[in-house]
Amino acid sequence: MSDRLPGFATLAVHAGAQPDPTTGARATPIYQTTSFVFNDADHAASLFGLQAFGNIYTRIGNPTNAVLEERVAALEGGTAALAVASGHAAQVVVLQQLMQPGDEFIAARKLYGGSINQFTHAFKSFGWNVVWADPDDISSFERAVTPRTKAIFIESIANPAGSITDIEAISTVARKAGVPLIVDNTLASPYLIRPIDHGADIVVHSLTKFLGGHGNSLGGIIVDAGTFDWSTGGKYPMLSEPRPEYHGIRLQETFGNFAFAIACRVLGLRDLGPALSPFNAFMILTGIETLPLRMQKQCDNAKAIAEFLAGHPAVASVSYAGLPSDKYHQLARKYAPKGAGAVFTFSLKGGYDAGVSLVSKLQLFSHLANVGDTRSLVIHPASTTHSQLDDAAKIKSGAGPDVVRLSIGIEDKEDLIADLEQALGA
Repeated sequence: MSDRLPGFATLAVHAGAQPDPTTGARATPIYQTTSFVFNDADHAASLFGLQAFGNIYTRIGNPTNAVLEERVAALEGGTAALAVASGHAAQVVVLQQLMQPGDEFIAARKLYGGSINQFTHAFKSFGWNVVWADPDDISSFERAVTPRTKAIFIESIANPAGSITDIEAISTVARKAGVPLIVDNTLASPYLIRPIDHGADIVVHSLTKFLGGHGNSLGGIIVDAGTFDWSTGGKYPMLSEPRPEYHGIRLQETFGNFAFAIACRVLGLRDLGPALSPFNAFMILTGIETLPLRMQKQCDNAKAIAEFLAGHPAVASVSYAGLPSDKYHQLARKYAPKGAGAVFTFSLKGGYDAGVSLVSKLQLFSHLANVGDTRSLVIHPASTTHSQLDDAAKIKSGAGPDVVRLSIGIEDKEDLIADLEQALGA
């Protein structure tokens, strides 16, 4: 190939992969093994001491997973990546490198309900404290910064409402505070938004969703942008101070612009253990090959369905940034010009009971707790994914009692609209 940079669709198919050198297999093989043979004692010692790159044990790394990591890093424009067992696992591993007991991180209030629960409750046992900010009020992030702040966490397209976050504005706050910006890019995928281009230092995904795309495999991934200086101010000792388990290596000094990805692997994944199965990595890799095709069709379908719902008498409002009337439309045009995503919410005039009733009457939409599938999905967040929150918190997160969330698939839009029409009419 020439020196030209490959396009997105080419990277989605080819990045990180080569024909298998032993068999000539074109598809990436599933290396379904727990461990790998060393050449000799010196080779083993160099691998364990981080003096050489190579395979040791699938909990730490695997050749199938490595192709997935390189591919997503290429699509996101990062320096390196680490695949783990789920999106939640990715968030734990990321923050373990940044946080000490008593430290704080700032998070946008509009997040996936599971992340709100994880940040509010589970992370307390680690002594990590979340401080909430309003993504519609950038100054709330500035006010939340304290000497204990170690990171800012946002979603590029927020779940469940599909609202667009002003990544560049919040990145400016993070730079001023001297902390990394972490962006969950699950709902956008790099096809729609590349957060690193807008100032993100770390990107995370639930691979389970749009990247995998077929609702068949759990996975998560961490992408290192290579943009943050981890040695500044001594805030991040996991990266800047000598690591006793690796003979005093300073990860930032040794690995430079991919030090964070290395830290997540050799300090986080190694000890916490949320390894991704090579089989799941293979399934997700296969899904990524069609990401551009799926994502564009899903966005086009979502816009058509949002327009239909906006005109229906049973619908009180539609929250979809692809509609010109939506408050996030200008941000969508800036950050996601190819489409505003395939996940959005709408409110029913009948309130909570109408939302519960609607999901039971739909026939083509599947009622389940997932997004990003080729199939269209529906859920009533207030009774499911956000049920642990009180009504005020549900409303703040975009999951009020009258709200229904749709994840639009690749079916014919006319069939999806007909299903919604019969359920709303019933």
